[in-house]
Amino acid sequence: MMSYNYFMSRPFIIMSAPNGARRQKTDHPELPITPDDMAICAYQILDAGASILHLHVRDDDGGHSLDVERYRASISAIKNAVGDQLIIQTTSEAVGFYSRHEQMAMTRELKPEAISLALRELCPADGDIAEFSKFNQWIKAEKIFPQYILYNESDFDRFEKMRKQGVFHDDTPFTLFVFGSYQGDYTNTDQLKEKSLAAKFPWAACGFYENEKECISHAALNDGHIRVGFENNIRKDENTLLENNAEMIRYSAKIASQAQRNVATASDVRNMFNLKE
Repeated sequence: MMSYNYFMSRPFIIMSAPNGARRQKTDHPELPITPDDMAICAYQILDAGASILHLHVRDDDGGHSLDVERYRASISAIKNAVGDQLIIQTTSEAVGFYSRHEQMAMTRELKPEAISLALRELCPADGDIAEFSKFNQWIKAEKIFPQYILYNESDFDRFEKMRKQGVFHDDTPFTLFVFGSYQGDYTNTDQLKEKSLAAKFPWAACGFYENEKECISHAALNDGHIRVGFENNIRKDENTLLENNAEMIRYSAKIASQAQRNVATASDVRNMFNLKE
């Protein structure tokens, strides 16, 4: 049975990635890092139209962390602020520090509501497919909502092959296409746009810097969804910082309205992906 309800595919999901693994408050004073920061940010992005918060946590030096207790502290603060009105998606991103086994171990211990998984990190070689399939089966049994991250055409082609083989235990897994890179390389964008138009599964996209607005329009007009936030972009233009994470969410909601799509609430997302009990 497919988990994604195509009859409810039109509401536009706006995901917020408010901090990421790399940036600091020296990059933007409104970058949320602590649990208290995340609680304030959660309220702001919910009010602007976000339904999913993509969560990173940091260590005492501000570095990337997959520490379960740090996740629990931020998740608790967010829930105290907004209840279940945001779906909290924890990252499993390696950032060059964590092995795939450490990433899976964190997920098993935390058992988050939702998780993002980079295909190339969690299943780097075909010899890892059987183990990855078992991990996905566990995710489904635990009713965790996964999103699989695809960075280029090769990732997409491999994902499609694995999807048809049943590796995800879901005919229509949610994905994220990453258009561009932190280094300003946009050579993957045209290819991934073509792949997104042909996708047989629900997808969101994220862009970088000046590419972000184009990415929002592409997703809104082509039945996709969007992820915006300071993880990928902190600038309104070359000379001006965005006010906070909510500003680009409001912009996304405006583009959705122009495309005649309603902005999805967390309840909509749960209905679209049959996440409710």
